[in-house]
Amino acid sequence: MPRWRAALYRAAPALGLFAAARLTGMTVMALWAWHTGRSPRALLAMSWDSDWYLAIAAHGYGTTLYWPDGVVQSDLAFFPLYPGLVRLVTVLLPVAGGTAGLLVSWTAAGAAAWGIHLIGEKLYGRDVATTLVLLWGLLPHSIVLSMAYTEPLLTAFAAWSLYALLTRRWLWAGALAALAGAARPNGIAVAAAVGATVAYEAWRLFRGERRTDWRMWAGAAVAPAGWAGYLLWVGVRKGDPLGGYFAVQAGWTSRFDFGAGTLGFVRSVVTRPMDLGFTVSLLLTGAGVVLAALLVVERPPLPLLVYTAVLVVIAVGGSGFFESKPRFLVPAFPLLVPVACALRRARPRAAAVVVAALAGVSFGYGTYLLVLAPMAL
Repeated sequence: MPRWRAALYRAAPALGLFAAARLTGMTVMALWAWHTGRSPRALLAMSWDSDWYLAIAAHGYGTTLYWPDGVVQSDLAFFPLYPGLVRLVTVLLPVAGGTAGLLVSWTAAGAAAWGIHLIGEKLYGRDVATTLVLLWGLLPHSIVLSMAYTEPLLTAFAAWSLYALLTRRWLWAGALAALAGAARPNGIAVAAAVGATVAYEAWRLFRGERRTDWRMWAGAAVAPAGWAGYLLWVGVRKGDPLGGYFAVQAGWTSRFDFGAGTLGFVRSVVTRPMDLGFTVSLLLTGAGVVLAALLVVERPPLPLLVYTAVLVVIAVGGSGFFESKPRFLVPAFPLLVPVACALRRARPRAAAVVVAALAGVSFGYGTYLLVLAPMAL
């Protein structure tokens, strides 16, 4: 049996559990959407950021909205890979943009789950890998894995790039990191993982523990190309090559302020009543920080540690749209490694209760986010 087919065969139970989790989540959401007189497909394909991506896929860049409170929302804030793939699907298949977006996202989610399983299997064994994939599919914000959003695409390229790093396939790691960087702003975390791993290998080369390999340097050089290339393109278009993209993000009230905005939001939550979604977002972001600390204790390989750390720092250190921070952490699947390892060590009944509780939270909260919540996902 070819190696890739054997790996897919071993991952089949995990992929089946992941698919069952996401299908159940979508079914619960669809039933409640129908109950409220709304279309499940429209909610999945055309909610919040999905509208921006589909508009870019259909018409290209060039839309800017000006709001009375001074917020300036330009579609240049959205990276090009996902709308480009949506446009390609609409050219190849007789489907509308919303359906094409869902096809891209669902395919990417499946590829991401397989990549996560490969990493988990290599580092911790098949049982932990299966649990890790299932937990990723049961995150409170895992509904975005079923929507026309970019998190599945980023996670897919990230997982396979990290696996390539773990197996020392340097060119593949760099190329996949470049694609991850073209998918989302926080895709730079994958390039950071590649760069840190290559720097560590260079140090070992200096000490004479490894032989030099030109592929390693080529992979490191290619890794940030997607992210840096789009930033430069936006900068040139805005007349400021280095700062143009960050000016666009500032128009969305999104900037990196080293956590000042996060602290201000925490103060607001604890001093006055807030919508359920904001409070839960604070709790989930805090849980992400705790899981990051537990991951450090687990001493994972350097690529996973750097990738996860950069995602957490970007989420916690950035300001604006606090309700979206848990979504920004969805691609940080290594955060679930300590939980997956603990569940495999637990008694089967206890583990089953925990998984069932997570499933209930995931399906219920995902339905709330998409059908009932008044704030952006």
